[in-house]
Amino acid sequence: MALNQVGLERLGTSVTDKIGENKNLIINGAMQLSQRGTSFADSANGSYTLDRFNIQNSSGTPAFTVTQDSDTPHGFNNSLKVACTTADTSPAAGSFSRIRHTIEAQNLSSLAKGTASAKAQTLSFYVKTNKTGVYTVFVYDDDNNRMFSASYTVSDTNWNRYTIDVPADTSGAINDDNGAGYVIHWGLSLGSNRTSGSLASTWATYATANEHVGNVNFADNTSNVWAITGVQLEVGSVATDFEHRSFADNLLLCQRYYTSGDDKVGTTSYPSSDGYARGWYSFKVNMRATPTMTFSDGGTGGSKIADGISDKGFYVTYGSLSASQAGTYDWTASAEL
Repeated sequence: MALNQVGLERLGTSVTDKIGENKNLIINGAMQLSQRGTSFADSANGSYTLDRFNIQNSSGTPAFTVTQDSDTPHGFNNSLKVACTTADTSPAAGSFSRIRHTIEAQNLSSLAKGTASAKAQTLSFYVKTNKTGVYTVFVYDDDNNRMFSASYTVSDTNWNRYTIDVPADTSGAINDDNGAGYVIHWGLSLGSNRTSGSLASTWATYATANEHVGNVNFADNTSNVWAITGVQLEVGSVATDFEHRSFADNLLLCQRYYTSGDDKVGTTSYPSSDGYARGWYSFKVNMRATPTMTFSDGGTGGSKIADGISDKGFYVTYGSLSASQAGTYDWTASAEL
């Protein structure tokens, strides 16, 4: 049934303004992409797992394995699942374990944050866990050292959609640059340093104690699992249907922050009789910044002796090759926030 003018008016501008637009400010919210692998055991603090999502775990205890999983609500194919592998029934005061997503600052201009026209936002996501209770979400404005935090209550072990109303903030404009804008944290296990205050239900100056007040200790048992998918942040006070992107579009968005060439795809060219060879590669999309890169021999026995890297691509020179031999190498490039 087509929407007529009366129907559009009943929906209201908070919904109709987003019809046909790229409304979701989260990249890889459906957990489609996991370029680094599909299982991450005992990941180090701050390690990226599925694309654009990383785990913060301040110590070796508790410990978790993060996987890209096929257990999902209807309409999704993948989720990010966290399994507790080493329990901690009494977290140290300074400990913190959580999942984090960072949004590039220049992608947040539609919020009009820090102006008289600042707009409210809605954060929505699906979560499934066998550890019921109160969980928290903490949003950090990296440019202005401001914060907002809220809770959601899991009352059963099914997939459910949860909605967080993020208020407008007329203080603290977000920079128009490629640095961090919003950093969104989903709390799992937190020490008292981050739970002893009060949730910041309106935007306020950052205070550690107000991050995750009331959060359950997800890490109290090695049988606990927590999974998330369908993450969406949109302008307005209504949680609309999740905006699915094509796999190809999502891949390009993710490759701005991380990309790689595996299975010896980066074959060098123009080998010389002196055992040197140089190759180059243009990234599929400009990276957020000049990336940090790794190179490893692809089986021809050479080693990297020089490189030149920019946000657009790189060249690499390999040595210790046989005369007129073309070397091969694998590479990774990271420009994560």
